Amino acid sequence: MSNDTTMGTIMADSTAPVATAAALQATGLGKRVMLPSGELTILDDVAFSIATGDSVAIVGASGSGKSTLLSLLAGLDTPSDGRVLLDGQPLSTLDEDGRARVRGEKVGFVFQNFQLLPSLTALENVMLPLELRGDRDVESPARSILERVGLGPRLGHYPRQLSGGEQQRVALARAFVTRPSLLFADEPTGNLDTHTGQAIIELLFELNADAGTTLVLVTHDEHLASRCSRLLRLDGGRLVAS
Repeated sequence: MSNDTTMGTIMADSTAPVATAAALQATGLGKRVMLPSGELTILDDVAFSIATGDSVAIVGASGSGKSTLLSLLAGLDTPSDGRVLLDGQPLSTLDEDGRARVRGEKVGFVFQNFQLLPSLTALENVMLPLELRGDRDVESPARSILERVGLGPRLGHYPRQLSGGEQQRVALARAFVTRPSLLFADEPTGNLDTHTGQAIIELLFELNADAGTTLVLVTHDEHLASRCSRLLRLDGGRLVAS
């Protein structure tokens, strides 16, 4: 082979597109539970891959398995079949403490009912995941992100003293303060009125874009789903569209 040909091959290889690593991968995922009436299949043979930095909405009717799927993807529950790889690591090979450690290092959560600790102020709620992770400086990043979401004057307020929209802003700040590589959101606007929900959607995607986080959310809100770059639709526990 001539030098010119060799150089051409090297140049062609160097400009070839590099595959994006999967942040999350589900393979043959199934979940069954036993009821007095018999075995109930909640999820059946669900498989997909989510690229790093992608935003994905999981949609479907009530009872289609959306929240169960989210719990399996986050390692909050274990599957009956198949496996979940989070950042290349199979969650099913880890015990409960191991899965919790992975979540603490890589995952953020936003829930429909906010899940704030009522005995802690807004600032203390946002500081908590940093404290659990063992960070030395927990107050300044918590203050900074609460100011970022417009709650600078409310740092010392308890959840009961905040509106629903303000509580969800605290929840968003808590989710992003650790700069997670993956964020799970379960019906993040479900308990909010339309106007407040729209403001939270804008803030969620603004924070997500700034952090470059991979976003996976469950929602009934078609407008929220349309903001994502990809949609996964469940029907009767099976993936029917991607």
